Amino acid sequence: MTATVPASLGSLTAFREPASVAVVGASSDTSKWGYWLAAGALAGRHRRRVYLVNRRRTEVGGVPTLGSIAELPEAPELVVLCTPAEHVETVVEEALARGSRGFIGITAGLDQVTGRPGAERELATRIRAAGARLLGPNCLGLYDAESELQLAWGTFEPGSLGIVSQSGQLGSELADLAAEAGLGVSRFVSIGNQADISVEEAVADLVDHESTRVVAIYIESFRDGRAMIRTLRRLRHAGKPAVLLTVGGSEASRTAARSHTGALTSSLDVVDAACRAAGTVRVQTPAQLIDVAQALVDLPALPRGGRVVVVGDSGGQGAVAADVATARGLTVSPLGDDARTRLAAQLPGGAAVSNPVDLAGAGEQDLDNYAAVVETVSGDPDVDAVVLTGYFGSYAAHTPHLAGREATAARRIAATAHRTGKPVLVHSMCASSSTVDVLRATGVPTYRTIDATLTALGATVELAGRAGRDLAVPPETPQPVAAGYWAAREALLARGIAYPPGALVRTPDELEAALRTVPGPYVLKADWLEHKSDFGGVLLGLATADDVRAAYTEGVRRLRRPTWVLEQLDGRPHVVELIVGARRDPTFGPVVLIGAGGTEAELHRDGAVELAPLDVSTARGMLQRLRCAPLLAGWRGRPAVDIDAIVRTAVGLGDLLAATPEWAAVELNPLRVDHTGALAVDALVTTTQGASPSAPAGANNPGEQTRARIL
Repeated sequence: MTATVPASLGSLTAFREPASVAVVGASSDTSKWGYWLAAGALAGRHRRRVYLVNRRRTEVGGVPTLGSIAELPEAPELVVLCTPAEHVETVVEEALARGSRGFIGITAGLDQVTGRPGAERELATRIRAAGARLLGPNCLGLYDAESELQLAWGTFEPGSLGIVSQSGQLGSELADLAAEAGLGVSRFVSIGNQADISVEEAVADLVDHESTRVVAIYIESFRDGRAMIRTLRRLRHAGKPAVLLTVGGSEASRTAARSHTGALTSSLDVVDAACRAAGTVRVQTPAQLIDVAQALVDLPALPRGGRVVVVGDSGGQGAVAADVATARGLTVSPLGDDARTRLAAQLPGGAAVSNPVDLAGAGEQDLDNYAAVVETVSGDPDVDAVVLTGYFGSYAAHTPHLAGREATAARRIAATAHRTGKPVLVHSMCASSSTVDVLRATGVPTYRTIDATLTALGATVELAGRAGRDLAVPPETPQPVAAGYWAAREALLARGIAYPPGALVRTPDELEAALRTVPGPYVLKADWLEHKSDFGGVLLGLATADDVRAAYTEGVRRLRRPTWVLEQLDGRPHVVELIVGARRDPTFGPVVLIGAGGTEAELHRDGAVELAPLDVSTARGMLQRLRCAPLLAGWRGRPAVDIDAIVRTAVGLGDLLAATPEWAAVELNPLRVDHTGALAVDALVTTTQGASPSAPAGANNPGEQTRARIL
């Protein structure tokens, strides 16, 4: 009989500090998983009761084993499954019958061994139904420094870095790289196949994990992107910044909508937008992740901005550092007059005192000069951070009798960073020395390469500027849209999107009525066609009413359909064409794109992406990131365009998609903008339920979409 479902259904308490642990599949063979899991569990015997289970009842490390869960004197709170796949289901049933609350699934291949596709998911469902939880299967295990719980392959040094990884081996690499950087691990969670416990849940469990200060996350597939964003924001509010590593983002994101909006965004674009909303940063490699994590652990505070001064004892290294800093988005500007004057008095004649600053041998003459120069440049009000690059940190290793003096200078440098609130990061040619240890221990992150140093600084600057933002979705307002350009145009007009004056025309009489209300010059557009230009469905050059009548008669004759839209042709000079679109990403929800538009939109590929709903500040930031931003500000004497009109359009489009679940995507391309405002002359809508039943018979419609387009 299965034990009563505990009140804490869904809780991960059993994975934090279980009162008892059973390792099923314990082994005395040091080359097997069962040995490492047993040895790790036994190392925590002073904190909990540990049971080893082995069908052969052989001893492990001098500790006797029992043949099955049923033979244990109590129900183990946490069970580690390291038994062959064909025995996993039996072990789980035995443990659930005893009342176990947590399982760590090391074993993989349950579907294959049982011959039942979905057997793994069935097992997870069975465990959840009994009020227990499953980590894995196919995971590397779990480690928690606070509770001295080690149920994973390998060894870990205690520290303040939490690691949650979908790949066990990559998570292990992160732990190894962290150890090399002097960082210990507070908690290590290998998620494996996520049959039950997800990455998001494991990350959320670190919000109140006392010893965790920074969280490293490797994820390959996001289940619920918005839930992950909320969790990352909770971490940030708890003072625990997270750093994300992924590979291509969500699989679902790769299936883009049939539109420019879809074609101009990648899955990683959307992940980066999610990071901005969550107040976190994404890196590209495990090494970068640990470099950034080291800075976040060591630094007493995040930089206030991206203005950095480079101090070096080699002109070449200083120049390279300045280039790398600029490539990382940091600003390397000349120091102020006061700082340059003071530096000129401190350094030998001919030393560079602008930025980068070259000590020109002053460091070798007196190690205190390193600290003195850092103090001087930190006093410049236009400096947010200092990077010291070169030999400093190497004297202790290469000239041991100078170790004490170098350590004193290192402490002065750290004191300056703490006093001014301006971080100092050091690139040292020495990978390890007593001075490097002093620097790291006193809040000065120190790296072996300038790339690592400035990658870390750039990421901390990004984090400092990312508080995250609320993504609360407006109440749903179902708004189905009929087929055709006119229906899409009307729906968007109702949401505040501006269009030229126009009218729907289905008969000659309606055409005459439209000519009395729509001012010229004119354009006629075939309402039902998706790719109008391909079929001659856009009729331009209509200056007079007679031109319109003749064009309508010819268009109806040629295309055999009477439903057209008459619009005033937008003929404003100095117009900038943009694309503004929104689509529903299956993982992260509504996404908005603003970019260079027109028929060459995909050629230019100049776009900025954010999650919807947008706020005004976020929309403005998107425009500032565009390469074509100078055109918006006024180019070669042209007037600046109406930025507020673009912002209103983008915000409105995002709100529309966020509040209207029936719409999968909506796109305006082009949105024509000048100093007087923005006009959309295109409407493309994709629905989530397929073509509207009101679509005209025989309409040029692909079936899964309701679309109207002006090309």
